[in-house]
Order: sequence, then C-alpha cells, then structure tokens
Amino acid sequence: MQPRQHDRIADSAAQPGLLAPDTSGMNFYRADPALKDLLRIHLPDALFRHIEPHLDRLGALAGGHLDECARLADRHVPVLHQRDRFGRDAQWIEYHPAYRELERAAFGEFGIHAMSLRKGILGWPEKYPVVAKHAFTFLFNQAEFGLGCPINVTDGCAKLLANFGSEALKAGYLDGLTQTDMNKLTQGGQFMTEKEGGSDVGTLATSAVQEGDHWRLSGEKWFCSNADAEVVMLLARPQGAVGGTRGVGLFLMPRKLDDGSPNHYRIVRLKDKLGTRSMASGEIKLEGAIAYAVGRLDRGFVQMAEMVNSSRLSNGVKSTALMRRAHHDAMAVAKNRVVFGSRIVDLPLARRQLMKIMLATEQALSMSFLTADALDRAEAGSQDAAVLLRILTPTLKFRATRDARKVCGDALEMRGGIGYIEEFATSRLLRDAHLGSIWEGTGNIVAIDALTRAVGRHGADAALAADLHARLDDSANVPGAWRDRLRAFTDRAVGFAREVAGRSDREAEARRATSLLYHVASAVQLSWEAGRIHEMRGDARRLLLSRMVIDHRVSASDPFQLADDATQRAMSDLLLGERAAGMAEVSELLAAA
Repeated sequence: MQPRQHDRIADSAAQPGLLAPDTSGMNFYRADPALKDLLRIHLPDALFRHIEPHLDRLGALAGGHLDECARLADRHVPVLHQRDRFGRDAQWIEYHPAYRELERAAFGEFGIHAMSLRKGILGWPEKYPVVAKHAFTFLFNQAEFGLGCPINVTDGCAKLLANFGSEALKAGYLDGLTQTDMNKLTQGGQFMTEKEGGSDVGTLATSAVQEGDHWRLSGEKWFCSNADAEVVMLLARPQGAVGGTRGVGLFLMPRKLDDGSPNHYRIVRLKDKLGTRSMASGEIKLEGAIAYAVGRLDRGFVQMAEMVNSSRLSNGVKSTALMRRAHHDAMAVAKNRVVFGSRIVDLPLARRQLMKIMLATEQALSMSFLTADALDRAEAGSQDAAVLLRILTPTLKFRATRDARKVCGDALEMRGGIGYIEEFATSRLLRDAHLGSIWEGTGNIVAIDALTRAVGRHGADAALAADLHARLDDSANVPGAWRDRLRAFTDRAVGFAREVAGRSDREAEARRATSLLYHVASAVQLSWEAGRIHEMRGDARRLLLSRMVIDHRVSASDPFQLADDATQRAMSDLLLGERAAGMAEVSELLAAA
C-alpha cells in the first residue's frame, strides 16, 4: 500500500539533511570577505564605513526576500497587452508584482541607477565612485540578473544626456532618469539592434527626418530590452547622411509626448528568451516617432560607444555576480552533503571542481575592481587611466562573461540532478549566464575590439603594461621571484597581443590573445591585492590564486604528467578553508614546484 501524502511529509521531516541546503537566507555580503577586502583597498575609509551597513542590508535581502521575488518574476514573465478593456489601442506591459518589488528595491530603496550621477543617495552627500556603485550591482545581481539591464541602461541614458544633451533636454529628462522616488522615476532604454545589423552598427536602416525642433524616426529595432522604458536612447541615420557609422546620429525618444499621448512607435511583440525572462525585451516599429538629437549628429556612434563601454563593465560585474552566487551554492552543497561517508568538500575530484569555480570567480572580481577603478580615475581626468580603461573593458567583458557560463554549469553539477530543477536557483543562473557573452557584443566582436582597436589603433597595451608593472613595483611584501615571473608574463602577453593586432592575417588569434591579457592581468592584480590585504589583516591567500592562474590558465603543461598533488592539496586546503595564512606560509607554497 502506498503511504499517504502526510505520512511521506512526516517521514521526510524525520530525516533532515537528505538534500543539501541552498543559499536561502544567506547574507551575500557577510559570506564574501573578498568583497569587503577589495572595497577597503579601493575606497576611502569614510566612504567604506558609510556604505557597509547598506551593503550588509542588501546582502541579506539578496539572499532572502529579493531572491524569492526573482524566482517568481522569472516564472511569471511580462505580458504585452495591445488594447485596454474598452477596446482602445493602448499598449502596456503587465509585470508580476514580484518584478515591481525588485524595481522598488533597486531604483527606489538603493538607487543603484543614480549613484554615479545624483548626490545624496543613501545619505552620502556626494556622487558615488564607480567602485562603490558596482559593489551594490554585484550584490543585487546575485539575486536578480534580468533587472540589471534596466538599471544599467537607465544609468547609461542619464550619462549620455548629461554629457551630450542640450540644456533643454537635460532640463526635461535628466531629473526623472536619476530619481529614487518611484512616482517620479523614468526608466531608460537603449534600442540599437536591427535586423540589418547587430554588431555591424554602420548598416542600420532606421531613418531620421528633421521637422522643426525635433525629428521623425522610421524603421525597426529588433532587440529592445526594457521595451516600455519612458526614455530611450537610440541611433538613426539622418536624411542625406553618409553611410557607415559616421552618418549615424544619437537621439532621445520619449515614450509619451508632451500632451501625454503615446509617441508614434509600437511594441510588435516581446521576445521569448532563454534567460533574463523577468525583464521585457521586444521588437519595436518606429512609425514617425518624435525624437530629439543628442550632441553632434556626426558623432552619434562615438557617443553611444561610451554607453556601450560602460555597459560592458556593468556586464562583467553582473556576470561576476552570477559566478559568486554559483560559488556560494556549490560550497553550500559541498560542505553540507555527505556521500560515501565523506563530505563532498573533502573528496579530491569535488575539491578540484570547487577550485575551478572559485578561481574564475575571484579572477572576475579582481578584474571588475581593476576596471572600475580605472573608470573612476579616468572620470577624474587621468588620460593614462582612460587609455587603460579602453583595453580593460572589452577584456573583462570577453572573458568574465564566458567564464560565467562554465562556472554556473559546474555549480549546477555540484548539486547533481536537482540542480537542473527550476525550484533551485542554479538552473536560472545558468540560463542567465548565457546572455552576458551576447549583450554589448558577442565574444568574437569584443575580442576584435580589444585587439584590433584598443591595441592596434589606440596603443592601449602600453598603458596596461605600465599599470601592471607599477602594481608589481608597489608589492614589496610579495616575494621578489614571483613578481619577476609575473613581469615576464606581462611582457609576453602584451607582446603577443601586439603581434596579433599588427597582422591582419591573425584575427583568428584575437580570442586567445585577449584571454591571455585577462589571465596575466588578473594574476598581477591578485598578487597586488594579496600584498594589500596582508598589510590590513595578515592574510596573503590571494597570492595562491595568482599562482593558480599562471599554473592553470597561462603555463603550458604536459597532459600525460601527474601534477604535484601535495602542493595543490595544500593550496586548496587554505583557499577552501576560512583561516588566514600569512605571507611566510603562502610564500613556501608559491615557491614549491
């Protein structure tokens, strides 16, 4: 006879621990000492002390209430309505209340979209540096990745308007884009992709015809995230303009006209996406939509590129957030599930898989902070930092987004078949991770940008080499032999990138060259961070991650030779554990064969 339902529930309750726990209820800030360490390195002490309570609160929400909202919003996707109940043509998108709660937290409670543009967010009297803003991005996106796009493009629209818009446009739209009052907020959108050209922006066919003080836009935009945004930045070709990207202008298009009537464009349909299902992406048909020129019409592509580069940094941070959430989940399984008489974390193959997850995650975190810091310095007027940013941004975007796909898949596998079930977060993480390497340019496009443009045209490799060498010079407490080894790898990686960039017949090597720049830069950054953290609290373990990057991502190895298991085991013991390790202890492992 089959047991009754309540009997099965009672039996399960009597045998707790049959399934490994997940990250429900975890405070993602408190669970991430590396995040705290890097913030203390990069931020003034007063600012760090101000934001830490807010990060702690967001970390708790991301592991609890916001995570549950994200699960519901992913399951109950947006619905496009074409008419109201009286039969009038009135388009609107219906969102689940859970998505609205996510919006309230991101835009209203924490103001992530406005931190770099508006003073007074969360009680801080000044604007926030990019490093501080992206700490909030990092925590929020561990719960919800889909809304990360509306947050980012609203921020980007405001920056474009602030930098290039006329005084009249700024007076009309800038305040709404940076509001934290949900009744006054106007979210932004970025409509670029067309059927004629995705990455090849110069082939876009949307046209613009001037009519008095405004323009009329006609054409189609094929993939428009945040489809019902109140303010949209988009590219169009003014009538009579030359072909290619030089003939493209930047325009601001409001969702509603001054009299409250809808602008002359419509959402044709919403996309049925693999991931980021909570957020509405749609196809847009422009039917003489009223728009306003932003900046010089012959500089539209260059101006929009600033928004794209900012989005690429945000994309890297958000992909890092997915990896960190996956890492948390994998560790929750490994430390709490017993199989064959042992905890998973104590089993050799599982430890190796956990280290792969950890290494890619920590690389991405370090490179995100390195890139954000460069943006802060560039915005403060440093030309050297601006050139450095030109190479760091596509390099981060290329590698971190690709690593997120692998990391989220490996973390899902740590949970076994249950990880594939939508009741757990791991399947959603994996679906969302695949978008990171597509947004703002696919892997091929971004690698070409890093090599052909950043290195080949702008000489940004010199700025990267100078920065990495300076960080090694600034790491006197790190063993000299290791710093010398990293110097040699820096020169080789930069030299290889120059060789690839200088030869048109070597474009196929662009991905490998970009990956090498990323791995070597992250190894240097991890080493520099280890020295700083050791000075702060006596922990140099990040130096072991630097060695692992070189051992497993850069140096060639004989696939038929057994590895030095004792050294690898000792390093993983420290990295998977919680106790600090001083420079002397770490240096011995660093020097081991």
